[in-house]
Amino acid sequence: MKKTFLISLLISLTFMSAFSQVEQPVHWSFTSKNLGNNEYELIFTADIDEPWHMYSQKIEMQPPATLFTFAENANIEFIGIVEETESIEIFDPNFEMMIRYFSHQGVFKQKVKIIGNSLTTIKGSIEFMSCDDTKCLPPTEIEFEFKDLGTGTTDNAKNPVTKAVETQNSDGDSNTNSSDKSLWVFFFIALMSGFVGVLTPCVYPMIPMTVTFFMNSSKNKIQAKTNAMVYGLSIIIIYTFIGVLVSVLFGSDSIKSVSSHWITNTIFFLLFTIFSASFFGLFEFVLPSKLTNKSDQQADKGGIIGAFFMALTLVLVSFSCTAPFVGGILVEASTGSIIMPAVGMFGFSLAFALPFTLLALFPSWMGKLPKSGGWLNSVKVVLGFIILALGLKFLLVPNQALGWGLSREFFIAIWIVLFTLLGFYLLGKIKFSHDSDVNHISVPRLFLVIATFTFVVYLIPGMIGAPLKAISGFLPTESSFDLVELIGKNQTVGVSVTPKSEICEEPKYSDILHLPHGLQGYFDYEQGMACAKKLNKPVMLDFKGHSCTNCKVMEKNVWSDPEVLKRLSEDYVIIALYVDDRTEMAESDWVTSKIDGKLKKTIGKKNADFQVEKYRVNAQPYYVLVDHDGNQLVEPRAFDLSVNGFVEFLDKGKAEFEKR
Repeated sequence: MKKTFLISLLISLTFMSAFSQVEQPVHWSFTSKNLGNNEYELIFTADIDEPWHMYSQKIEMQPPATLFTFAENANIEFIGIVEETESIEIFDPNFEMMIRYFSHQGVFKQKVKIIGNSLTTIKGSIEFMSCDDTKCLPPTEIEFEFKDLGTGTTDNAKNPVTKAVETQNSDGDSNTNSSDKSLWVFFFIALMSGFVGVLTPCVYPMIPMTVTFFMNSSKNKIQAKTNAMVYGLSIIIIYTFIGVLVSVLFGSDSIKSVSSHWITNTIFFLLFTIFSASFFGLFEFVLPSKLTNKSDQQADKGGIIGAFFMALTLVLVSFSCTAPFVGGILVEASTGSIIMPAVGMFGFSLAFALPFTLLALFPSWMGKLPKSGGWLNSVKVVLGFIILALGLKFLLVPNQALGWGLSREFFIAIWIVLFTLLGFYLLGKIKFSHDSDVNHISVPRLFLVIATFTFVVYLIPGMIGAPLKAISGFLPTESSFDLVELIGKNQTVGVSVTPKSEICEEPKYSDILHLPHGLQGYFDYEQGMACAKKLNKPVMLDFKGHSCTNCKVMEKNVWSDPEVLKRLSEDYVIIALYVDDRTEMAESDWVTSKIDGKLKKTIGKKNADFQVEKYRVNAQPYYVLVDHDGNQLVEPRAFDLSVNGFVEFLDKGKAEFEKR
């Protein structure tokens, strides 16, 4: 008995280990509600793990929308269509369209009427697709069944709830690590924003005033240091409280939904434009004087309470300079998790409070600070240019949603003008009303001038189609004129933009499937492997999807590199295996899955099943280098934007192939 138990346990552990990387973050449950008069409401609930999302039904093109299919049943009359709860709508620059998706939970409802007096069963299937910030899963199909609906069944509890077979996701740590990494990056960005905020003319001159206040109002050094610590901590608490309040009041789904709408994005653009105009000196943001005066009166009481209200007074008085930073952090946090606003505000306030606290603790350091002067206004004007440039990002959504047709070149042209003006301003050739005369250029200012004009030169090739990878997220993908692509399509003899890939025969499905950057390859595993043997080249299996955002990001930012393109075209036979293509294959290409025993009739289902069976992974993008027998040459590679890393990956695979 013990021996049998141990063998069973070993088999179970082996099975679980084999599928440890197969993820299924969407968990379905099904219930029915009796509406009376033989009418029922079928309720489909999808619980979605953080940070994944599942696409809505309301998507006309790619990515694949959630699709409900009901088996034919003469005893059922469908009332209307499948309705869904409110989804999040956001512009995806990779698909150049608005998409809808669900986060955390999606609920779908279908009303039906049972015809006749007999009990009936409703069967069907749901096909859906889910993605997170780094990968997508192929469309998953699950079956449902509602039993014994009709006359004689009035109790919902008697209707069995059929749950989909769910694969345990034991790769949760990787998702957590990815989420933690993005939080840390966002934290450091907010931290740097806090340090820059200290250098604005609304804040920097208050440092000596604050230090003097604590030294003069305290009875001794110990009390002064205690009050300084309370003061710094209070700044952090006030700003972090704002972030927590935003998270609690709205929640991540509401924030995402609001922040992705064209109206709110237009408002954000106008706000950033107004902030930049304020930084240029057109006007100044000032909170109601009553609010500031009341806080200042409380600060005069001294002690711990006084230190807190002194911090509150600083927050209120510096609002005109810190509002763009705080607003920008909260807006950017709206695209992340629910704790991002709190993390961002904590990072900003930590950097903001640190100089005040340290200088209050160590007043002797004050002598090492540069004196206030015209350079502070220069900092403000420079920030005005940068804020105006960044604010253009919010025009991407209304540009797409309202069909303005503003091209990529339009945005690049504005950036070229803005940063050229910034360069001339730093040289002292442009002067605002509050600026001091620039009699000479300091070394730090010279380096800023060099950096600014270097960036302008970097932007110029973007006007003729250069990818500009560093700022691609701030630009639309649609170009009105792409000289690089034009040259690629009209190559003359002896001129080569993209190396020519070598293939053996016309690839199957090449009328509907394509590779980027002019690369040639195959979309059928057997055909591609046969060609690789004939050419004696290793194979790169590219598991991808039409709806895989990060597949497009990899191809745009990594595959486009000349060194990567050269290796892909000359050293490998590429077999691109789309896991979400719904094209039905010829009957001779159908396969029966060894995983679930079902017949796979479409390109996507066959390839997705092959990936899970062969590599125990169901996420894309996923790159595998293999020999002619399908054996791995090196460890597979997933989403990673390191060009050097991808080049090394390809070189190692080729070297290993040549050894065998």
